[in-house]
Amino acid sequence: MQRIINFILSYRNAFLYAFLMLICLVMTIRSHSYHQSKFFNSSKWVSGTIYGTAANISSYFSLREENQRLVTENEQLRRLLFNTAQNQPILLDSTQLDYEVISANVIKNSFSSPRNYLTIDRGENHGIATDMGVITTNGILGIVEHTSSNYATVLSVLNTKSRINAKIKNTDNFGSLEWDAQDYTTVQLKDIPRLVPLVVGDTIVTGAMSSIFPENIPIGVIKKYDLDTSKSFYHIDVELFNDMSNIKNVYLIINKNKKEILELQAKTEDE
Repeated sequence: MQRIINFILSYRNAFLYAFLMLICLVMTIRSHSYHQSKFFNSSKWVSGTIYGTAANISSYFSLREENQRLVTENEQLRRLLFNTAQNQPILLDSTQLDYEVISANVIKNSFSSPRNYLTIDRGENHGIATDMGVITTNGILGIVEHTSSNYATVLSVLNTKSRINAKIKNTDNFGSLEWDAQDYTTVQLKDIPRLVPLVVGDTIVTGAMSSIFPENIPIGVIKKYDLDTSKSFYHIDVELFNDMSNIKNVYLIINKNKKEILELQAKTEDE
């Protein structure tokens, strides 16, 4: 306490000067409209700056919640998209939907080895099972291979074991999407006949020959192609829409009719 008193006494002249200056400023502002308006405009600018900074800080710390809200909204929109045929009304009754969509987060991702996998934070407790398609907002990512109670591993498209039915957009020319383990930005589309006209930049999407992915989910664009004259098929390099080194939010696709389709196909093959 004595130190505080000594400090005040040491700087008493400065404190007196500041006090008298404050009184002068108040009297000047109160007696002149011009100074009064300038003071209030300045105070509004200061308070606005403080409130704006506080709002920006608050918005930054709420980004996680906002991002989750957008992911949930995208999940609902994709569910409607996958269950709506072209030029058909949107289905709102969940009992009529053929596909269900579940959002998840990637907690581990590999993209530099010949057999790459991802781990997501959804598992059997969330309705996840093997052979479910996994996509992002940009395109396909892979297929669920193993599950536990709360987690699942995904066979990435960047895996030499991966085989996905794909086609050239707006055509019925199908092929098999594979990876040669050379470039994590590029996969290969095989078994497209030499009679099919190709253009660099054509979009590649999922085909309709799979019970895993709905048709027309984006994959990438044709980067380059050449012809295997011995087999009469093109070898096509497809540049992926997904940045496979930077994956966070994903969506899992559940085909409600998959079991019925596979049972029918198995019965037909056994005949």
